[in-house]
Amino acid sequence: MELEIAVLSRTGGRSVNEDACGFWPSSGVCYCVVSDGAGGHGGGDVASKLVVKEALGWFRERPESSASAIEAAMRSANEALVREQGADRKLADMRATVVVLALDFERELASWGHLGDSRLYCFRSHHIVAQTRDHSVVQSMVEAGYLEPHELRTSPDRSKLLNALGDREGFDPALEGDAVPLNGDEKFLLCTDGFWEYVEERELEQTVSEASSAEEWLRSLESRVVARGKASQDNYSALAVWCKP
Repeated sequence: MELEIAVLSRTGGRSVNEDACGFWPSSGVCYCVVSDGAGGHGGGDVASKLVVKEALGWFRERPESSASAIEAAMRSANEALVREQGADRKLADMRATVVVLALDFERELASWGHLGDSRLYCFRSHHIVAQTRDHSVVQSMVEAGYLEPHELRTSPDRSKLLNALGDREGFDPALEGDAVPLNGDEKFLLCTDGFWEYVEERELEQTVSEASSAEEWLRSLESRVVARGKASQDNYSALAVWCKP
């Protein structure tokens, strides 16, 4: 099985990019991480980069692809954030979302986990077959019936998170319980809320069916994000992974 990976990360209408993303391929495995930081005095910028660095570093030392390995890598990133908070008072309030994808080509399996409202979408035959659930106030309100699903992207409370990295207690990531078999037709999208806010799921399916490469797909989606964004548009980042036989 072959991989094609494309990455983009932009400041949008902000002065600093508080998003970070990265991937690390090795023999038979590949790990992808996207993070969105928050916090005053440059804390968001520090947080997201630290999360990506720490999570990928964990996998380099232990190239495992199970749900428990993903949880351990995320826990390591959380502990690194907490240590950095204590080392610099200006960073005491920094937090970060995270979404992790682990691909095992020898066993032909995919696993993932996340915390916050950065998302993972899994496509098969150009259709979304799996999508992470946001740890946010509005997601809970939609599920409780207080908001309509289409309001999730426009609610003034959209950015209020129920959980994120950077807390000493309450670390509770969501993990894909069973590894998903790969058949070479899968495509994955990991992205921050500044990206998915402007592109609905039906558009993701439409554009992935029209694109001839992961890079072309991301550029097509970015054009929609830019066209619909405001002057004060949030940072936006995305990482696309295409599996090929």
